[in-house]
Order: sequence, then structure tokens, then C-alpha cells
Amino acid sequence: MRWQSLPLFVGFGVLALIVGTRAVLVEGQRANREAAREAIEYQESLSGLLSLAQEAETSQRGYLLTGEKSYLQPYRHAIEAIPGQLARIDGMTAPDDQLIQQINRIKEALSQKQAELAETIALYDSGNAAKALELVRSGQGKTAMEQIRASMDTIRRISGAAIAARDEHTDRVESWLRIGSFAALLAIFLLGAYTIRLSRRRFREVAVAQEELMRKNIELGNEIRTRETAESQIRQMQKMEAVGQLTGGIAHDFNNMLAVIISAMNLAQRKLARGEHDIAKFIEAAVDAATRAANLTARLLAFSRQQPLAPQVVDTNRLVTGMSDLLRRALGETIRVETVLAGGLWKTHADPSQIENAILNLAVNARDAMDDNGKLTIETANSHLDDSYAATHAEVKAGQYVMIAVSDTGAGMPADVMERAFEPFFTTKPVNKGTGLGLSQVFGFVKQSGGHVKIYSEPGEGTTIKLYLPRFFGAEEAVLPTGRGDNPAEVTETVLVVEDDARVRASTTDALRELGYTVIHAGSGEEALQKLADNPGVALMFTDIVMPVMNGRKLAEEALARLPQLKVIFTTGFTKNAVVHNGVLDHDVHFLAKPFTIEQLATKLRDVLDTK
Repeated sequence: MRWQSLPLFVGFGVLALIVGTRAVLVEGQRANREAAREAIEYQESLSGLLSLAQEAETSQRGYLLTGEKSYLQPYRHAIEAIPGQLARIDGMTAPDDQLIQQINRIKEALSQKQAELAETIALYDSGNAAKALELVRSGQGKTAMEQIRASMDTIRRISGAAIAARDEHTDRVESWLRIGSFAALLAIFLLGAYTIRLSRRRFREVAVAQEELMRKNIELGNEIRTRETAESQIRQMQKMEAVGQLTGGIAHDFNNMLAVIISAMNLAQRKLARGEHDIAKFIEAAVDAATRAANLTARLLAFSRQQPLAPQVVDTNRLVTGMSDLLRRALGETIRVETVLAGGLWKTHADPSQIENAILNLAVNARDAMDDNGKLTIETANSHLDDSYAATHAEVKAGQYVMIAVSDTGAGMPADVMERAFEPFFTTKPVNKGTGLGLSQVFGFVKQSGGHVKIYSEPGEGTTIKLYLPRFFGAEEAVLPTGRGDNPAEVTETVLVVEDDARVRASTTDALRELGYTVIHAGSGEEALQKLADNPGVALMFTDIVMPVMNGRKLAEEALARLPQLKVIFTTGFTKNAVVHNGVLDHDVHFLAKPFTIEQLATKLRDVLDTK
């Protein structure tokens, strides 16, 4: 029995020896592959260093050719990244004298190249462009780059030879692995012959189980794809429904307003043609419709978070107190107004006029919900929205907020109405009693200001809408005096109007002349600069922003470089442009949104012209 088991023991011993040897060979192969991988990473790091040097050189050339500061951004990025890249290369460099020597040469050449780049930029910045270009043409930087490339080529040859040696060793290891594998397979076959039938039976069972699992996986995958397709179709339908509702609401309201304007203007034309002059009511109707159209556009911009905001440090308690007369006029005598103002209320940084508009919108909605008879409560408080609250509410950041709550004793809202309350043109009011844009405008403003809106309502129990505006932590901004006196200044200034649309340019020019200003006009930035050169006494430039070739911001920069005392007012019909970023007007920018009335134009001009 013992002798019969001896071949089995010997076989297992041989098999163990083969497997052990194979394991040692596998470990050696893994080490070789790891070394090859490290060599490749080393080469990639060197290539990255060369790319940074080339990026800095290209950025410098662009700046020297154009003078645009934006071209220096890649240069600064490369200069900041080069030390870190060199540190990584040092950490990866093997203790090889040849490699260390080449790396030192790269560092020396790279230092020379950086010095050359910095010197040319400094010369250009100081106004010595000729000397900067002379330094570039001297070839000093080119020689440094050639030295860097030459050293990197040498390193590649050294590393390539090492990789080739490792590959040869790996090939030998793989040959031994194949031999060991065949020997192991033979040993396994000799030692496991008696288990073949049992193994086959078990393999068949496993195969059947795998086929069943695969079939179920296929069925599950088909079900998942079907569900995803259905959900995607539902989302698309919801998007199209929302877009359809939005465009339908815009078309409906704008067509109504345009119908009033066109009809009033046609009637006015007919009366004037007959020599009649009693057209005041038609003009008033057209102006009223155009004003409502402008307000509709402003509300849509507010909902889409594209309105230009002029944020200030706001004391909300003082703002609410100052609105008391406005609220009484808007709500009527039958609505009781109560304010509950928190002591020690934090400041917030937001557009105060938009906060007032938001409170007024909510108050008017509350009045309509109470049928002009009830109680309106405006409350302020310091509030903290924690991480758990932020995790369950989209676009909410945990932190400290100033809370403004507007509550009414009206009919309240059911859950389905609350879900759609902020949708544009959604309203439960009767026809001609609301546009459905009030709450959407409030929502857009608060979100654009980094805040949060929450509705609490139950049918028959009234509604509370809470606005959360981020707490302001900085120092309160000083309000600079405008230098205007009590009496309006006499109009003596010359104004340059820059507008590429001929009709808008003509109407703006006529309005300014009506106000008493001396007006010159231009249809492009280039023409405006020529007019300024011909008329150095221009006091203010009133320019559109969106113009071809040279926009209003670039025109203003060029004009102010020539005439530093020139005042500038920007205007446009859409605010996502060169003077508004993240929904906030740039510092010291004077802006008047289109469309504007002649009274708004007159006020803005005097505000800017009378500012010291």
C-alpha cells in the first residue's frame, strides 16, 4: 500500500516543485514588467517637461506678437508646473551616473530657457519690444531647447537599451513559463486522470447553471433597457411640455401686447392722416403694452437667472421697514400687514431692488389668495441650513442664511399646485389676473443670488414662502457720494451714441436731443474711435455692448485709454456679455438695460455725468 502510494507522493512532489518554480518565474516576470512600466512613465514625465517648456515658449511668442495678456496664462501655468515636474523626475531617476548627468544638463538648459523667457517678457512689458525680439532672435532660447531635446534623446537611448534588455529577459522568462506550464499540465493530467469523469459531470452542471444565469442576465438587461428607454421618453416629453408651455406663454402674452401696439399705432396713423390729433390715448395704450412687454422680458431673464444684478450689503430689517408705504398702497386698506423683525439680524449681499421686487411679488400673490381680506405677515430671521437639509434639496449649500418669510391667511395650495408654483406662466388665477411669472421671477432671482426658496402651504391654512439669502461676512461697503446737488444740472454735455442697429441708433439719438444734449453718433467701434478723435470734448459715450468686430467693452477700454476723463454707459437687450459675469455687473460699470424710457435714460445720464 505504501509502495503503491509512493508514485503519487513523488508526483505531487514534482508538481509542487514545478508550481513553485513557475511562481518564482512569474514574480520575476512581474518585476520586469513593473520596471518597464516605470521606464515608460519616466519617459512620459520627460516628455511632459518638454511640453511645459514648449508651452511656455509658445505663450511667450504669442504675447510678444499680440501684446494680449491672455497669452501669458499658459506661460504662467507652465512656469508654476515645471518645478513639480522636475521633482517627480528626480524621484523617478535611477542612481545611474549617465542619467543623472543628462538630467543635470536638462535642468541647466531649462533654467537658461526660463531666464530667457522671463527677460523677453520683462523687456516687452517695459516697452522695449525691439530688444525683446532681438533677444528671441539671438538663438539663446533655441540653443537651450536643443540641449534639452538632446539630453532627453540620450536618456531615451539609455532607457531604450535597458528596456530592450528587460524585454529579452522577459522573453526568456516566458519561454520557461511555457515549459513549466506544459510540465504542470502533464503532471496534473497524470495525477488527476481518475477524476476526469467526475469533473466532466460537474463541469456540465456548472455549464448548465451558467447558461441559466446568462439567460436571466439577458432578460434583466432587456428589461433595464426597456425601462431606461421609457424613462428617457418620459423625460423628453416632460422637457418638451415645459418648453411648449414656456414658448406658448411667451407667444400668447407678446402677441397680445403686440396686437395692442400695432392697433394703437395704426389708429394713430389714420387719425394723423385725416389731420386729427387726438391720439394721446392710442400712444398711451402702445406705451403701456410696450412697457408690459419689457417687464415680461425682465421677468423671463430673472427666471432664467440672466438678469444683471447690482448686489450691495443689505440690512433686510431696514429694507422691509422702508417698504411699509409701498406695501400699503399695493395691498389696499383691507389687508392687515404685520412685520416680525429679528434682533441682531445678519447682513446679506444681494440686489436690494430685486429683494424689494421679490417681497412685493409675494405680497401681491398673497393679497390675491386672500381675496383682498386677510393678514399678511413679513418675518425676518437668522437661519442655518445644515448638511442634512442640503442633501435633500437640490442646489442648496449648507451654511448661514438671512431668512425672509411672507405668510398669508389665504386659501393655501394643494401639493400638485406647490410642485408647479415656480414654473413660468403657471397660474391658478383667473384670466387677466396674472401672468404666472411672479413666483418664477422670485425663484430665479434668489437662485441667481446663491439662495434658496421654500413653500409651506395647506389648503385652507394659508401659505408661507421663505426666501433664504446667503449671509454676508465681509466688511460693509462704503457708499460713495455722487456729487449731485438738490437742483438738476443744466444740460450742456456732448454725448456719443454707438449702436450698430440704425433704427435703435436713430431713436436713441432723438431721445438725447430731446433731453437737450449735443449728440454725435457712430455705427461701429472703429467709427466711434474716429469720432472721439475728431471731438475730444465728448463727455459721455453711450454704447451698445453686442456689436460686430469690436464689442462695447473693448471699445470702452480703447476710448478710456485715449480719453481717461470720458464717462461710459453700456446698454444691451441681453445681459450675458462682457460686462456681466455670473449674473453680477462688473465693478464700476454703468449699465442701462434695453428697452428704456426717456425718463430712465435722463436719470441714468445725470447719475453718471454728475458723479465726481
